[in-house]
Amino acid sequence: MSTPSPDVVAARVQAVLDIPLHRFLGMQLRDPADPSAGIWFPVDGPAQNQVGVLHGGVIYTLMDVAGFLALLPSLSDEEHAVTHDLTVSLMRPVAAGKRVDLTGTVLRRGRAVAFLRAEATVDGEVVAAAQVTKSVVRAS
Repeated sequence: MSTPSPDVVAARVQAVLDIPLHRFLGMQLRDPADPSAGIWFPVDGPAQNQVGVLHGGVIYTLMDVAGFLALLPSLSDEEHAVTHDLTVSLMRPVAAGKRVDLTGTVLRRGRAVAFLRAEATVDGEVVAAAQVTKSVVRAS
């Protein structure tokens, strides 16, 4: 397994940032110089459910993104990763106006499968955790 070229990583990160849903939710890189450090987003209107707290579907979606960004440095230019399993545990509600930070960790990277963990925190407290399994496929 070779490491990806900086240009390929930059293009892949930009493609993730350009997804309209991610922009709509206000998703940002925690560290633009290190995309694998994770993402954050505000719990404002688009990320809230009908009672004004973080919508569970938003956290599911962005946990997957955090996992993908953590995996990027281990994908060669000829590889891509697609999710085939995602399990998220929501531990507590998140109030409107809060900032949610998400980080991913590669637990194990095989030739064809990668196992990842993602966590969401608010003010340093874990509010959700996920197990993400991605298939490593040839990039098209």
